[in-house]
Amino acid sequence: MSSSRLSLSVVSSVIAILSFIICMYGLANVMPAIGDFRLGPFPLVSFRASFFALCVVTVAFAMYKSYLDGKANVFVALISTVLMFGMLWCCWSFYQISSELDDGMFLFSSNEMWIAVLASVGALFFCWRIWGIPVALLGVVGILYMATGQYWPGPLQTVSHDVNETLAQNLLYSLDTGILGSTFGIVITTVFPFIILGALLEGVGAGDSMIRIAFHWMRKTAGGPAHAAVLSSALFGTVSGSAVGNVVGTGVVTIPMIKRRGFSPNFAGAVEASASTGGQIMPPIMGAAALVMADFVGVNYMTVIIAVLVPSIAYYASLFAMIVFESRRLDIKADDEYDGVEKPNNQDYLNLLLIFIPLAIIVALLLYGLSPSGASITALACLLPLSLINPDIRKKPVKLLKSLCVGGRTFAGLLMAIAAVSIVISALSATGVPVKFSVLLASVVSNSLLVSLLIAAFCCIVLGMGMPTLPAYVTVATIAIPAMEQLGLAPLTAHMFVFFIAVGSAITPPVAIAAFAAASISKGGPIGTSVQASKVGIMIFIIPFTFAFNPMLLTVEDSGVPFDLVSWVWLLIKLTVGILLTATALTGFHMRKLQFYEIVARLVAAIMLFAPGILWDQIGISLAIFLWVWHLRHDLKVLQRFKGA
Repeated sequence: MSSSRLSLSVVSSVIAILSFIICMYGLANVMPAIGDFRLGPFPLVSFRASFFALCVVTVAFAMYKSYLDGKANVFVALISTVLMFGMLWCCWSFYQISSELDDGMFLFSSNEMWIAVLASVGALFFCWRIWGIPVALLGVVGILYMATGQYWPGPLQTVSHDVNETLAQNLLYSLDTGILGSTFGIVITTVFPFIILGALLEGVGAGDSMIRIAFHWMRKTAGGPAHAAVLSSALFGTVSGSAVGNVVGTGVVTIPMIKRRGFSPNFAGAVEASASTGGQIMPPIMGAAALVMADFVGVNYMTVIIAVLVPSIAYYASLFAMIVFESRRLDIKADDEYDGVEKPNNQDYLNLLLIFIPLAIIVALLLYGLSPSGASITALACLLPLSLINPDIRKKPVKLLKSLCVGGRTFAGLLMAIAAVSIVISALSATGVPVKFSVLLASVVSNSLLVSLLIAAFCCIVLGMGMPTLPAYVTVATIAIPAMEQLGLAPLTAHMFVFFIAVGSAITPPVAIAAFAAASISKGGPIGTSVQASKVGIMIFIIPFTFAFNPMLLTVEDSGVPFDLVSWVWLLIKLTVGILLTATALTGFHMRKLQFYEIVARLVAAIMLFAPGILWDQIGISLAIFLWVWHLRHDLKVLQRFKGA
């Protein structure tokens, strides 16, 4: 073995060990009590400092591994090493000074200010290397604005302040703001166990079984593999909660088969990207942003699950509808055979227990009143022995350890993005930007909820380009939601609106990370695939406006309106008809090709159905029925002539 291969092997082993320690340490902190026995929670100051230090070292070693693999240059490895030691010093300083703050007052000097800046620079550097430039750049702007805001012109100017104290306290030395502040606390207590559970669910071997079963169930539909991609991504999404991870996990199988069925490469990639993106809104696990949202809004996580259920099902129904009408447009017929996908056997169906039993445990415990972290850890404990159902796990139980290591490594990388987001939140809080934005928005829109929602959606899409859902959601929520609440939107509805749009930003051009990942598999154009994905998944942008104006769609009373069964059923009918109208209009095909005026009329009818008000409902449903009959009149005439003959 050459020295370079030996070094790579040693570094990989170190990363695996560190990742496993992160996994065990984080789980021990949130593990519920078993009788009188309890490990955590550990003291806040020491735990946050040590846990963040572990994650920094893991990420730095991952950067060095990239250098050994030839994926990064020597400067990246050198800077990572220097920043690692610098950030370890920052963590020790945080522990020392935060302990002093608990005992009394502390006056921050330039020394603490530069230590806080060093910690921020290190976090932003690692965030840039892992997640790309957008979220890291936001952090840089946040630091600069905190330091120089008092010199900015007009409404952007902040009050005069001591730069040393402002930067030191808002970047590092606080348990409420900064890198190790409240957002960090929410993530390591609520999101962390779900990340580990998701990694273990992926590692127990049920993913391939889900794909085979989905293909088998969809074998008699014209869309075939496209429908299978939607179904498998919906099931896989309840596990992973990651759009890109979902694309990579299922797309390598589904996308080539969608192309072989006769769909274009762009459409094949778009279907997989849209379906995988929806995994972040598919309960019960969803993505990390949903867990953070429950804490932000102050509601039980079970409330979030119930609220998102109908919109998520409606979104996946819209994907099925888009595929149906695209299949008709291309005159693609059903074909029972799927080359390369075996027929599912009894073991495949048995493997589904590895997915659905833990999910059922989570839902049951949440209904019982247990915290999300407690429910996820219980499901995790049940999954470990349950995984022996799979003979592959019985042969190689080390796969479970590898899955736990993957979860720890994944979270270490996510924490760098959280650090960048925390910097942005601290900058917004310290400078009062959300309040200024609310006042400015209220003066501009003149109490127009629609304009406020459009502005929030635009900000969310722009900020979400190339950025994970959680940073995009948290950033926009901090800025825009106060203004939305002032216009009458309930907190849960406002947060759910931003959450959906943030999820949808993964398929929005010009920087659509899920669509780009799908395009790399389908060999289609990245921009073309993202444009198609935006069309196929258009309902992920429309549904939020629908429940913003019709909050009853969210089912729960925290949406701001009392539940009424008749009104709720009517909303479902409107939503279903609106989805069908939108799908036929955007594909330009129903039973036959649609004329331009038919497309426009269907879109108008759909908009009326999505808008609030009984008058618009009556006009929209009447127009929809008329358009349906008008379109089918030719087929009815042909049928009558056939019977007459």
